[in-house]
Amino acid sequence: MSGLTARQRQILLLAANGNTNAEIAAWLDVTYSTVAGVLANAYRRLGVTDRAQAVAVALAVGELGIHQIHVPDQQREAAA
Repeated sequence: MSGLTARQRQILLLAANGNTNAEIAAWLDVTYSTVAGVLANAYRRLGVTDRAQAVAVALAVGELGIHQIHVPDQQREAAA
């Protein structure tokens, strides 16, 4: 398993924080296809097949830190 690139970490972190591919694309001023491609490559590097697995493995191997991930506002309100 190889390490993620800085861009893969950035996009995976935005995804882990509850953003859709379309939201990430708009935020970074790139195309939806670019976001999808970067995530697909990150999944391949991590040996996973979906977003949830990618976040879990990235946390486990130290590619992302738990302190970087926040609970989206909607989930925070529902938990209260």
